[in-house]
Amino acid sequence: MSELVHIKTPFIRSNDLERFGGLEVWLKCENMQITNSFKARGAANAVRNLPENTRGVITHSSGNHGQALAWAAKRRGIPAIIVVPENAPQVKIAAIQRHGARIHFCAPGMKAREAAMHSLIEENGYVFVPPYNHQDIIDGQSTCALEMLAEHPNLDVILVPVGGGGLLSGTLLACRDTPVNVYACEPSLADDAYRSFQSGKIEDPGNPKTIADGLRTGLGDLTFGYMKAHVKDVLLVDEEEIHAAWAYAIHAQKLIIEPSCAVPLAALKRYAHLFENKRVGIIITGGNVDMDTLPKASDMDAYLSEKNLP
Repeated sequence: MSELVHIKTPFIRSNDLERFGGLEVWLKCENMQITNSFKARGAANAVRNLPENTRGVITHSSGNHGQALAWAAKRRGIPAIIVVPENAPQVKIAAIQRHGARIHFCAPGMKAREAAMHSLIEENGYVFVPPYNHQDIIDGQSTCALEMLAEHPNLDVILVPVGGGGLLSGTLLACRDTPVNVYACEPSLADDAYRSFQSGKIEDPGNPKTIADGLRTGLGDLTFGYMKAHVKDVLLVDEEEIHAAWAYAIHAQKLIIEPSCAVPLAALKRYAHLFENKRVGIIITGGNVDMDTLPKASDMDAYLSEKNLP
C-alpha cells in the first residue's frame, strides 16, 4: 500500500479582507490540498484505519469526498464505489473517474443517496466510509485547524462552511481547549444546521437549491453533537452574497475555489461587527469547480461595496 498522507496547505494573509474590520484575516487554502479539497484529510485517515481484509469501500458524495475516497482507496489498492447525485458538477465526476472508482448515479437528495448506497453494500459487501459522520473522518479533518493554530496560535476566530459538519466538527475538536471562537457559515437556502442549532435537534435538510453544492447535505448525530456543544454560532448568508464573494475570491484573490468556499467569505462581510479587531482564520475548503461556470469580474463589485447584500 502506498503511503496515505495529506499535505500541509498554505495559510496566507489577506490584507484586502481586513477592510471589513478584522485585525488580521488569514485564508487556509485547502483548494491546494491533494484532490483539491480538505476531504483528503478525512478520507486518508479513515482508509488508513480500515481492517487489512477490507474488500472495498463505498460512499455517497456530491463530489469532493467521493474523489478523496477514490484517491485513498487507489493508494491502498482496494476498489471503491461512489454514489453520486445526478446534479453533481461534471468536474467532480470526472475527478472521481480519474482515480479509478466506479460511479453509481442517483437522484438528488440524501434519501436517494442512502437508498442507492445501501443496495450496493448488500450487493458487494464493501465498507461504508461516511462523508462526515464518522470519528475517523472528523479526526482527519481536525488536522486542518491544528495546522492553522500551530502556525498562528493567536487566532481569535475561525470561520468554517457547514454542510454535513465533518470539517466543522474537526475544527471544533482542534479548538476545544483554546479560546478560539468557531463560527459555522451556511447558505440561507440550505439552513438545516442553523435550524438544528436553534431547535436543539437535527432538522431535515430537504433538497436545497443553493449554488454552494458542497453544502447541500444534512448533519449526522456525531457532527450535530460537536456543533451543539462547541460552536459559537451559525451564520447565514444569501445567494447574492455567496456569488459576489465567490467572484471576489477568483478575480481579486486569484483563488480558484468552489462556491461553498465563498460562504464564510460572505459571512465575514455580513457579520463584520462580530470580527472587529479579531484575528480571523477562514478555511477555503476546495477548488473543484467547472471552469465554465466561474463568475465575471464585475460580479465582485457588490462584495467590495460598503453596503451589505441583499
